[in-house]
Amino acid sequence: MYQPPHYREDSQAAQHALIRAHPLGLLVTAGPGGLIANPIPFLLDAVGEHGTLRAHLARANPQGPELAAVEECLVVFQGPQGYVTPSWYASKREHGRVVPTWNYATVHAWGRPRVIETADWLHRQIADLTALREAPRAAPWAVSDAPEPFVAAQVRALVGVEIPITRIEGKWKMSQNRSEADRHGVMAGFQAAGEPVLAGLIAERSPA
Repeated sequence: MYQPPHYREDSQAAQHALIRAHPLGLLVTAGPGGLIANPIPFLLDAVGEHGTLRAHLARANPQGPELAAVEECLVVFQGPQGYVTPSWYASKREHGRVVPTWNYATVHAWGRPRVIETADWLHRQIADLTALREAPRAAPWAVSDAPEPFVAAQVRALVGVEIPITRIEGKWKMSQNRSEADRHGVMAGFQAAGEPVLAGLIAERSPA
């Protein structure tokens, strides 16, 4: 990933926090079938030097056999993002030499995938993912709420994947290259556009 120094984020805690907040990763493989990419929800376990990703996908998904054939795959996690209009910059009014851009936060994780077909592993995977996503609800739904024969049939239609992360990169492009006046203009613009998270990230990432 292209990473100018002022956008680079090497904190593993920050990288992991983005993955957990935005768990729908784009799983990319380049195997015998060529380039394949699928959006897949992931869990992140604090196992190994950089953590371990785990997920499941439909057995009918052609990316399953590709995962078994490749030495490495890439998972891209996209965090908050938004268009930046030059109209928000104070420098537009000063000299007009400004162009549009895009602010975003993203994490890329690489690793060698391991395909898993064990029913117990798959059952735990779907139970863990469901419990995590249902936890904020007033009346959480659990996998055990469904009839066991139905769940067993669903599990047979899945394959699991576990990816020990061997390399991870983070990039928070949040107007760090702009002047203080321009950054304040972008923060105000995102606030007015109903994007307070992006405004907060710009404030958080502003150079000291």
